[in-house]
Amino acid sequence: MLDETGFRPHGKHLIAGEWVATGQTFRSSPAHGAAHDFSVGTVDLVDRACRAAEAAFAAYGWTTRAARAAFLEAIADEIDARGDAITAIGTSETGLPEARLVGERGRTTGQLRLFARHILEGGYLDRRHDPALPDRQPLPRPDIRLMERPIGPVAVFGASNFPLAFSVAGGDTASALAAGCPVVVKGHSAHPGTGEIIAEAIHAAIGRCGMPAGVFSLVQGGRRDVGQALVQHELIKAVGFTGSLVAGRILFDLCAARPEPIPFFGELGSVNPMFLLPEAVTARAEAIGRGWAESLSMGAGQFCTNPGIAVVIEGEGAGTFASAAISALREVTPQIMLTDGIADAYREGAGRIAAGAGVRDLITSVCDGREAKPFLFRVAAADWLGNHDLREEVFGPLGLIVTVRDTEEMLAVAKSFPGQLTATMHMDADDAAFARRLLPVLERKAGRVLANGFPTGVEVCDAMVHGGPYPASTNFGATSVGTMSIRRFLRPVSYQNIPQDVLPDDLV
Repeated sequence: MLDETGFRPHGKHLIAGEWVATGQTFRSSPAHGAAHDFSVGTVDLVDRACRAAEAAFAAYGWTTRAARAAFLEAIADEIDARGDAITAIGTSETGLPEARLVGERGRTTGQLRLFARHILEGGYLDRRHDPALPDRQPLPRPDIRLMERPIGPVAVFGASNFPLAFSVAGGDTASALAAGCPVVVKGHSAHPGTGEIIAEAIHAAIGRCGMPAGVFSLVQGGRRDVGQALVQHELIKAVGFTGSLVAGRILFDLCAARPEPIPFFGELGSVNPMFLLPEAVTARAEAIGRGWAESLSMGAGQFCTNPGIAVVIEGEGAGTFASAAISALREVTPQIMLTDGIADAYREGAGRIAAGAGVRDLITSVCDGREAKPFLFRVAAADWLGNHDLREEVFGPLGLIVTVRDTEEMLAVAKSFPGQLTATMHMDADDAAFARRLLPVLERKAGRVLANGFPTGVEVCDAMVHGGPYPASTNFGATSVGTMSIRRFLRPVSYQNIPQDVLPDDLV
């Protein structure tokens, strides 16, 4: 049966090909439209899903690249076939506009298809061969081949702010499946209906492609013990997570404390600082200010790459930049946030920033319920450097301008940042000399460094890095976006003197 969204969730978990209910339910909290009941996840369901994933790995881990590519393409096709229903339930649950959900669905299917093409090319396997040297002195060398191999079942936690691209069939799931690893997803309770319909698409693709049923499972909602059981299950070999620093650090520590520690690939947030270099400010302070306001408020500021901090040398240019940002932010209408909890945290974060020593209010707002309006603050570098709380992410359309005396103090501020997903330089040609000094600092702080742009919007491609030094992410050598994300779920294996007819097909 259908409701006004075009899709009525049944509220069950998908465990190795079976839709399963438990005795307890929770009710969704949509931004608009009907609420629905969903079965609460349990530790027992986690165990069943993980054991099914391990059983599936015996077959799926040794499928051909062509078979896995066809599977990824089939998932993308099945998601597109449900496009209107996905958009309807997604906008109802999250409050995100229709255009955003349509674009995010395209990103989700696009990365599935990109990963399919990428694994067919085979370069990600990093195949190497040192032929035998039987006559080498003083000792002969054996025949040694190397190839990347899948690690086993992977746990994925759905993200609150991207109900499609970073959730059930998002980048973590797509990259793990591309690598040859079965996936167990813990769905996010902010959008369980969206998670369910995406799981239905994956379930249909499993049937179309003849994949083992345990290659994918979805456990909906649940208490904290469900997530804990998932990351601590002995058959899980890695975890993908996008979310808050607090929750991510708890899960990271659980992974590290296991009898067999496993990698936790957590993307935990970032303030994504922008540095406005002197000549760029002189030439186009107003344009940069308006562009920043647009990026800052996009999607109610609920992007992990939201540029929350701008660093600029005090003076007339800084005033022009601030005035332009103020003017543009005052034009922003109230926006619905993803959950009531996120809206509460946004208001609390704004209060924390406002209470900081030396912080001046430029725009203050009254935010009711689940709505968000912009906040803008200003602080001098001396006060900034003395208050670590000002460097913590506030998830929403809140900006902080940090004014510095000169380029030397700008360097000091840059060095004070913890790890970031992105860092941006706004610069003109005559800023190049200072930019060459600043870039090595930013390179150590962020996974992606931009010039003359805004970091919201992460391209899914071969060269993208979406990650960075802690606390932006828990593994600075990895990315959760782009084809390199597949490598997180692989490990190198050397094959010494293995006969040709025994070697994996990709090595022959």
